Amino acid sequence: MRYRPSRQMRKTVVGTGVTLLLAGLNIPAALTFAQDRLHDYRVSRPAYQARYGAWEVVDVPEEFRTNAIHAALLRTGKVLLIAGSGNEEEEFDAGTFQSVLWDPADNSFTEVPTPEDLFCAGHAALPDGRMLVAGGTLRYEVLGDAVTHAGGPMLIKNEDPDRSRTFPKGTRLRSPSGQEYVTEAEVTVPAAKKETLENGEVRVTAGETRVFVVAEAEGEEGVTVRPEQYAVVGLKGEDARNLYGMAGQLTLDDQDFQGIDAAYEFDPETERYVPVEPMAEARWYPTLTALPDGRVLTVSGLDEVGQVVPGINEIYDPETKTWSEGPQRYFPTYPALFLTQGGDIFYTGSNAGYGPADEGREPGLWDLDTNTFTEVGGLTDGDQLETSASLLLPPAQDQRFMVLGGGGVGESEKSTERTAIIDLTEDDPRFREGPSLPQGTRYLSSVILPDDTVFTSGGSEDYRGRGESDILKAQFYDPASDTFRPAADPTVGRNYHSEALLLPDGRVATFGSDPLFGDADNTRMGEFEKRVEIYTPPYLFDGRDERRPVLGDGPARVAHGGEATFTTGHPGRVERARLMRPSAVTHTTDVEQRSISLEVERGDGEVTFTVPDDPSLIPPGWYMLFATDAEGTPSEAKWIQVG
Repeated sequence: MRYRPSRQMRKTVVGTGVTLLLAGLNIPAALTFAQDRLHDYRVSRPAYQARYGAWEVVDVPEEFRTNAIHAALLRTGKVLLIAGSGNEEEEFDAGTFQSVLWDPADNSFTEVPTPEDLFCAGHAALPDGRMLVAGGTLRYEVLGDAVTHAGGPMLIKNEDPDRSRTFPKGTRLRSPSGQEYVTEAEVTVPAAKKETLENGEVRVTAGETRVFVVAEAEGEEGVTVRPEQYAVVGLKGEDARNLYGMAGQLTLDDQDFQGIDAAYEFDPETERYVPVEPMAEARWYPTLTALPDGRVLTVSGLDEVGQVVPGINEIYDPETKTWSEGPQRYFPTYPALFLTQGGDIFYTGSNAGYGPADEGREPGLWDLDTNTFTEVGGLTDGDQLETSASLLLPPAQDQRFMVLGGGGVGESEKSTERTAIIDLTEDDPRFREGPSLPQGTRYLSSVILPDDTVFTSGGSEDYRGRGESDILKAQFYDPASDTFRPAADPTVGRNYHSEALLLPDGRVATFGSDPLFGDADNTRMGEFEKRVEIYTPPYLFDGRDERRPVLGDGPARVAHGGEATFTTGHPGRVERARLMRPSAVTHTTDVEQRSISLEVERGDGEVTFTVPDDPSLIPPGWYMLFATDAEGTPSEAKWIQVG
């Protein structure tokens, strides 16, 4: 007899078959789910964390989620996250500018009133712990078909020696043929300079100021191809003769971002921006570098008409709150300029964004006193230094610098896995190749740790993460062995407009990311990454966090060459000590962070640290003091002012 299953059994078999079919159709999803669960289990195991560390995404309340373009650690232990308009033109047009203070000690957040658009400014710590923030955004770029009205820079000249004149935004200027152009910003034109020559003649030199103008007429009607003099509409008589505009070609070419000359000191006590004298030049994408005497060198940036500042550099004096002219030298925007022992400035070649591919990109040593620049060679993939990371390797006394990754100029698809190291103590310093990164990487974050390793993470292979090319990898570089070793993988991608910095408890915080697209096919616009992710290094696992050195009471200030004694219950645990300057980072540029080795003397219930007597090695300011044991486990930092 032929077997016939019952109706109930047939239902069961059919149901099972459908289930098996559905399971078969969803095998990739099921495998992904299983792999994710396995990965989560593996990375949470104590043995894994003791070797590779661990990541954790911070819970940020929605009202404090911001486009972190800049991140700076203050001497209070709080992190200043500056968005300004946050690369959101709608926010710029609305005058909505944001800064947020994050306290990692209790994960609290505070919004800070932000007076101007500090998007893409520069920053550096001052000796008293304030943060100098200079530059920002005057106007967003207009590109391609969006350029509907011709525009360009115009000089407004004033031949009146008796007074300056201020013209509001929207002032009209008319060419001899009747074409009218409108100013994009308020502008003040200084009075003319009047001087009497030896022969008794009087010479008047017109005062002048540049401003960006756009044509009133749309399209080709507003294009001007030859130099013209422009009358200020509404002026009459002597004013009309004394005040006028001069411009060359005014075209429908792309119109770049434009900078502002504003400068502020952020006060970590009052948690407010305090205005100081503005710069002589407007700057967007400038670099600020602390000098041995506490002043700050300010270099490069796009000016008020969207052109790279042509080598006009300035120095800020925090004592007088004023600016003075510095030595002239051209650099592309956000150049990585580091203070070296002895006072020279080392340009690693790293930069971000704007400037011709063949000008100002060779690395070298810059003597500010003589304004001479000595190029250094040996760097491979020299055409891929844009968006590369660079840093002064620990300890700073060794004067070795490292360049990591980078990409081609502009929106290039090029990226390199090259790292390179240079020792400036050599007679003829040259770069040599270091160990390679796992793949070509732009926007890599690199953070010096208290155990003298360098933690690197994130970045993308293509421009702004194009093609979903974010790199979810992290690794340690060990300067002693000149090798990389893997770390736990981050879960949040970081590319353009991302930052990372060392926290006082020894962890690393990462912020931001501004992908151009939101999918692999580059068809959907990207969204700014507002999550904060913290990495806990292996030195805080496997019970080492319980054995870490503990520093007690000690001084809040120490002079260069001086000693600082701190109480401690276990002096024998303190093997080494480092003074670490807190980071101020944006666009992969962090010229602030440095780690200085201190002499250590252990006593009965105390430990004494001796600070080197060299302000070019330790620029005056506030530092984190870390004590480490023989395994490299760091104490929590003590804040101490040097100078």
